[in-house]
Amino acid sequence: MGIAAASGLLEGLDEIADIGRDPQRGGYSRHLWQPADMQLREWFTARAHAIGLDVETDRNGNLWAWWGSPGPDAVVIGSHLDSVPGGGAFDGPLGVESALAVVRRLKASGFTPHRPVAVISFAEEEGSRFGVACLGSQLMTGAVSPAQVRALRDDDGVSFADAARRVGFDADRIGRDDEALSRIGVFIELHVEQGRGLIELGSPTAIASRILAHGRWTLTFRGQGNHAGATLMSDRDDPMIAAARAVLEVRQAALEMPGSRATVGRLVAVPGGSNVIASSVAMTLDARADSDEQTRALVASIAERVGASEFVENSWSPQVTFDESLARLLTRAIGEVPVLPSGAGHDAGILSAVVPTAMVFVRNPAGISHAPEEHAELDDCLAGVDALESVVRSLVA
Repeated sequence: MGIAAASGLLEGLDEIADIGRDPQRGGYSRHLWQPADMQLREWFTARAHAIGLDVETDRNGNLWAWWGSPGPDAVVIGSHLDSVPGGGAFDGPLGVESALAVVRRLKASGFTPHRPVAVISFAEEEGSRFGVACLGSQLMTGAVSPAQVRALRDDDGVSFADAARRVGFDADRIGRDDEALSRIGVFIELHVEQGRGLIELGSPTAIASRILAHGRWTLTFRGQGNHAGATLMSDRDDPMIAAARAVLEVRQAALEMPGSRATVGRLVAVPGGSNVIASSVAMTLDARADSDEQTRALVASIAERVGASEFVENSWSPQVTFDESLARLLTRAIGEVPVLPSGAGHDAGILSAVVPTAMVFVRNPAGISHAPEEHAELDDCLAGVDALESVVRSLVA
């Protein structure tokens, strides 16, 4: 990765560069409680201990590293360490490592904070193992049902509860965590930008204004399974044909609503044999638009167009507007930088319902994210650390 800098800033990204590499997809596949995730948890703990922070795991699997006694009114910074399948190196880990770098800098300078500071790494932000994004923050805030989460299953049929038990985590305790929430005075998440906004604006950093409304759905198309060689084309009831048409309809529906985005990221045929006509095909849909109403209208249009046998909502996140007073404080601390909306969801968006939150973006020179080509230049990363440090100093001085 070659992102390490003098004085140890961001060298942690080099330390984890080989954890969770995906030889089939390229990039990284780091999913909750699988080996890569467990190694990253060990890395976070060791790196935090090395700068004198106390580490704890909360009842929902989120990691906290404390400078000072835990809460209340703590300044919490950080992000997540998990990834999408075949994801990039910066989405999540840049925010965690930058937060640790800020604390290291402040401690090295002899600075004494007058309120607690914590670095957090949220669990399962991408939702890649159990299908629910921002799972750690959603559980913490009570946005999802603990019973439903315990029953979630991964692609191998392993339930959340069983996966937790295998690594010694008590899934019976998951759910809204008022004790943890009461400790947070503000939460600030640094994140690589997942788009081209900062490229076009010529700035290394920006402040987030809002997160677009978005959700995930599963569409199922049913037909008649049969033999691929013995069944004439005219005699088939092939759900793959309906699914293929649906992919095109999803794209067309989004094109007809300016500013919206709709994505089919996965098709799963049952039984899945190469010489078998499928009996059913499940298709994932990710839909986003500028407002709750527009996103719902987009999904309604897709539902009408595709005629799926089942159309199930897996998750829904309304539009989030970040705390305006905290944004003004960021502007005073950082200076006049661009203000951008985010088309991607983040843990900061989930926490915004209960505590003041803000985000700092770092330029992505290719505008590519959730892919191996995701990148950020060292100078821009260090500009992000400078910005985050300025904000933290102003909040805890």
